[in-house]
Amino acid sequence: MIGKKMEKALNDQINAELYSAYLYLSMVAYFESENLPGFATWMRAQTQEEIMHAMKMYDYVNERGGRVMLKAIAEPPAKWKSPLAAFEAACKHEQLVTGRINDLVDLAIKEKDHAANTFLQWFVNEQVEEETSADAVVQQLKMAEGAPDALFMIDRELGQRVFTPPARGGQQ
Repeated sequence: MIGKKMEKALNDQINAELYSAYLYLSMVAYFESENLPGFATWMRAQTQEEIMHAMKMYDYVNERGGRVMLKAIAEPPAKWKSPLAAFEAACKHEQLVTGRINDLVDLAIKEKDHAANTFLQWFVNEQVEEETSADAVVQQLKMAEGAPDALFMIDRELGQRVFTPPARGGQQ
């Protein structure tokens, strides 16, 4: 059985994960409007990943006998100054999410909820990957500043990303 503090914290994180999906979907729309289909494809895969994260937590709360309580999702920004600015915002957002996941782990330890602590370790590791992948694009875009042909090449590369959902019950 999940404790009330952990249940509330995970419900808050479900909302945060859904906001992340909403933010990245807004970036999809931005990149599509800028005629950068590869960037849009990359962010669409990121959107799907965030929804999967929310559902993973949703299922966990239910499996532990808790109650999922959905809340309104905040409106995300709709425009960025440049593709670099959008990816810098994504990178900063992933750092924020990492802090939130770390806070959840701290709460699990404080509440002596070993099951939640074990469950959350997947997200701790996932956040390392999330920050690294967003930062890699930031670094490429910084190198490509002022070179439209390089932006075109990055767009083509980012368009290769495909979201692959994990096997049912498996760890992604």
